[in-house]
Parts: sequence; structure tokens; C-alpha cells
Amino acid sequence: QFKGPWWYRTELEVSEADANKVARLQFAGLNYTADIWLNGEQLAAHNMVVGAFRVHELDVSGRLVAGQNVLAVAVHPPQPGDFTIGFVDWNPRPPDNNMGIWRPVTLRLTGDVTLNDVVVRTDVDLETLQSAEIIVSAVVRNHSDAEVKTTVNGRIEDIRFAADVILAPHEAQLVKFTPEDYDALEMDEPRLWWPHTLGEPNLYSMTLTAEVGGTISDAAQTTFGIRQFGTYFNDEGHRGFTVNGQPVLIRGGGWVDDLLLSDTPERIDAQLAYVKQMHLNTIRLEGFWGSSHYLYDAADREGILIMPGWSCQWEWESYVGKPVSEEYGGVLEPEEMDLVAASLADQIRYLRNHPSIFTWVLASDLLPHPDLERRYETVLAEVDTTRPPLVSCGWRESEVSGPSGVKMSGPYDWVPPVYWWEDREHGGAYGFNTETGPGPQPPPLESARRMIPDHDLWPLSEVWNYHSGRGEFSDMDRYVEALDRRYGPSETVEEFLFKAQAANYEAIRPMFESFAVNRPLTTGLIQWMLNSAWPETYWQLFDWYLMPNGAFYGTRAASQPLNLSFNYADETVYAVNDSRFEGEGLTAVVRAFDLSAQEIYNQSYEIDLPAAGAQPVVSFAGQKAPTPVWFLDLQLRDGSGAE
Repeated sequence: QFKGPWWYRTELEVSEADANKVARLQFAGLNYTADIWLNGEQLAAHNMVVGAFRVHELDVSGRLVAGQNVLAVAVHPPQPGDFTIGFVDWNPRPPDNNMGIWRPVTLRLTGDVTLNDVVVRTDVDLETLQSAEIIVSAVVRNHSDAEVKTTVNGRIEDIRFAADVILAPHEAQLVKFTPEDYDALEMDEPRLWWPHTLGEPNLYSMTLTAEVGGTISDAAQTTFGIRQFGTYFNDEGHRGFTVNGQPVLIRGGGWVDDLLLSDTPERIDAQLAYVKQMHLNTIRLEGFWGSSHYLYDAADREGILIMPGWSCQWEWESYVGKPVSEEYGGVLEPEEMDLVAASLADQIRYLRNHPSIFTWVLASDLLPHPDLERRYETVLAEVDTTRPPLVSCGWRESEVSGPSGVKMSGPYDWVPPVYWWEDREHGGAYGFNTETGPGPQPPPLESARRMIPDHDLWPLSEVWNYHSGRGEFSDMDRYVEALDRRYGPSETVEEFLFKAQAANYEAIRPMFESFAVNRPLTTGLIQWMLNSAWPETYWQLFDWYLMPNGAFYGTRAASQPLNLSFNYADETVYAVNDSRFEGEGLTAVVRAFDLSAQEIYNQSYEIDLPAAGAQPVVSFAGQKAPTPVWFLDLQLRDGSGAE
């Protein structure tokens, strides 16, 4: 049933006045090719409308009629070798391969002069943070056969700016407003946009209009934030990112849309609320996820950084469905590069005004082919120079742009807590690990009962495996072996999932803590993953039912902006400050207990914490305890004694 085209049909009631306007149909996302018909007339054939990540705009001026209009779209499914939407090894392949209309279809009705490609760019005075420049641009187009004079007016709160433009018939001009020509666009004391862990995610609204003869011909409204992103390499050659000149420790998780792309605003809001509750500041989108602007709008509002980009779906033959290069993946032929470069340009134009996006990821596991990367450079120079691109999420050296400066060396399965502190060769606490984590994170019992029939709950079976990942991640064998060795074999599903939550907590907390303590050697960490596309047992801080698991609480404890952490390698307690401000007059209360809960240590330490840093508090190296296992209770209190 998914091998042939699927038809979509809708009826539009159009007034006589609107039928005579300039009319354009915009398809923000069609997967994968499409035939498009309006009132029985074919506007485009499926050899013209190609690509899941292209944005297609069709001029339908003069083709609308007063009264009922019928729009019909036949969407043809992606074929092996097509560069489509994909979930790689995270979950089963959707049976329809996500064919269809997956982003909004819009009918724009305007006068003869239209506003297009509206962009707001901001440059912050990084020395003082007390001023910023705003640069506004738009392409103004005359759709008529006559010369037209138009006035472009802009408004940002109390700021006003305007320009008169004379357009020849069917001419398009780039109109640009800069502080050099408009003093009002040099803003004093701007309300900056910050990630929520560093400040307030302040937003501004801009309205732009094009007037002809005193009548508004077209209008555009844009929400933006005043912020500036940058990138740097630390002394060891690891890439980091800055927001408004402030180095930010990227702490986040890998986002994925619902398996059938059926996320609702309520689900998105709940998941981003979880991100904030865990004190994370970033979501990585391996792919340009989001079936509308809503995910990005919500991240703008909540102060959550986003790193979107291409998925490794196209880099491995088993997923893209065609031969690939071991170094450059599957986008190899000139016509393929044409399509993918145009797709990148469309995605950036679609998303570039969102202040939450801090980089464009040009490849996931591998590198783009050098010829393709050069095309990407051309695209970026034309459509967005405000964000540093990331050539790959792996430790790669590009002949075009040099080193990526980031790593994705795992691990993807359970490791003991000490691993994160002592490893300096793989995924441990150095540099920017763009995807890693303790692998399987089985959900609590309540969720397991919803996703697996009672008779298959115990012992673990193929039904559980079906809810794991694909390929080497198709079962939990390694995880279960580690769980049994550390906590003892389980006799029931209740016991197994109870122990799993403890294991999830214990495994992930030192991962996030070690990266916070080891700044500036560390620059970023993305837990693989944040959420799940369907009910599963792998890579999730909360499950598809939005139920938090043990890893959720381990992440939340580890990622507090002001925190105390225990280094399993050097056996030292560290104090961490992940904010922009000094932590003064703090007290670290350190207590230790033996296995019988008898207190064996109790000491307080007065500390002042520098911003964006960490420092040792007390070492327990060589400490003797009456029992082999003992516990630390760490409390950080402010000057009033509040925890």
C-alpha cells in the first residue's frame, strides 16, 4: 500500500478580490516527489518536485477562481538511493518511509509587490554586551508588468526604519537596512538572548511591510533574538562554541521526531520542559526534524540551543539504499550534490531567523565530499554567515575546511562510572563528544507494561529486542550482562526494571559530571539520545510515553549549574559553577557513611566559585572505611544556608 502514490486533496474557498491577487503556493516539505494540480490543471510533475528537504514555491496567479478551488497532490514514495527522512538504527523503519506532505502547505495572497527572504542579523558588542547592531534585509519583488514605487517600512518595538524602492516590471531587489544608514538600528542596552542556563532568552518581534500608493501590498512578521554565536579551539585542539562571547559547555541530548511525524505542540512543549528540568541547554537534531516551525519557536522561547543538520541516514549503504564511499557517504554524483546543496539552502532559509540555532551540521559520522562541501560553502556565504558550520560530528579532517574539532567515539553501551573520568582516548571527559551514552535505558515498569504484553514481560524475549534498536543495537545482551554483574541477576521483570533505573542513574550521572568538572578541556557533550520516536528500551532520558527514567534523574542531578561532584578516578570532590557569574560565600557540606549508614565523615568547606569553572574541595584518596562500599552525601549551600 506504500509502493504507489498517495493523493491529498483539499478545497479552497476564494473571494473574487483574492482570486485577482498575486498568489503563490508554498510546499515546505514533500517526501519524496509530487505531481501538483490546481482546478484540474497540472502545475508541476514529479520530475520537477523532488526532495524531502526542498521547499517548493509555485506561482498560481491568475489560476484561482472566485468560489471553490481544488488543490490535489499526488506524492510518490522515496526509492532506494533517495535522500529521504530516516531514523537510522534508532528504531524500526516506518512502513511508509514517511512519504507524504510532512510540513505545511501555504497559499500566499498579496498585492503586486511582495517581501521575500526576510532576514534579521544581530552583531553584539562582545566587550561590553551593552550595545548591538541590527541588520535587516529582504528581497522585494514586483510581479506586475509596470514599474512600481514601493515603500518598505520596518518596526521593532519603538524602532522605525523605511526605504523607497523603484522596481522595474518583474524586477527583484535586495533591500538592506544597516546601522550605518539607520541610527535606530544601533541598539543600546539590548535584551540579549541567552540559553536558559546562562540568562534569559529574550525575544523581539519585527514587522516589515511593502506599501504601494499608501496600501499595504505585503507584510512579514519575524521573531528574533539578539545574540551572537562563535566557535574556537582550545589548547588541545578541541572545538567549542560561544554565545555572546561566553564559552558555553554544550550539554544536551539527541532529539528525534515521532516515528510517524505526528508530534503535537503539547508533546513538544512537554519534552522541552524536561530538557530544562534536567538543566540541559541543547538538543542535537541529526536531521532537520520538526514538521513545522513549532519545535524551533518553542526552543527560541525556552532558551534551548539547537544543532540541526544532515543525518548519517545518507552515509551508510544499508540505510540510504545505494553504494557509498567509506569517507564521504552516499552523496557522490553531481546531480545528487545539486539536490542536497539546494536542500541545505532551503532548510537554512526556512530556519535561519531562529535564535536558538547555533550551528549547521554538514555531515554526521563522515565528511561531505569535497566538491559538495565547496557547494555548501557557497550556500552559506549566500544565505547565512552568522553561525559557524560544523563539517562533521566525528573527529575528521576536511581538505576544504580543516579539522572538525569534535568527536563521536562512543561509548554506546554501559561503562562503569570511573570510565568517564579516566579515559583520554575515546569518549571520556575531553573535547566535544557529539553523541555518546550508556546505551540501553529500559523504561520504568509502568511504560514496559504499556508497550509489551503481559505474557512477554518476563523473561526478556524477542519482543523486548523488537523494541531495541537496529543492527548491533538490536538487543540488550551487553547491558543485561553488566547489570547482572553489578547488581545481581534478576528473578522478575519488576526486579529487573527496578535495578535498571539504579543502573541508568549511576551510569549517566558521572558522564555529565565529568564533562562539567574538566572544563576547559571539555567543550560539549550530547547524550545519545534525549527522547524516542516510539516505545523502546534504548537511548532515552524519558520514554515515548513521556515517563522519566533513572537516567533522567541522574542527568538532572549531574547538570545543576552549581553543583558538587565526585571524581571516581582521583577520588576528589569538586565544586562546579556553570553560570556566567561568580558563586560567592558558598558552603560545601561533605558527609560520608558506611554501608550500615553510620556517619564516618562530616566536614564543611567555605568556597568561592569562579564563573564557568570548577575546583577541588576535598580528596578522599586513600581514605579507609569500615565497609568496602561507602557513600558520600554532598550538599552545596548559599550564604543563607539554603541548599
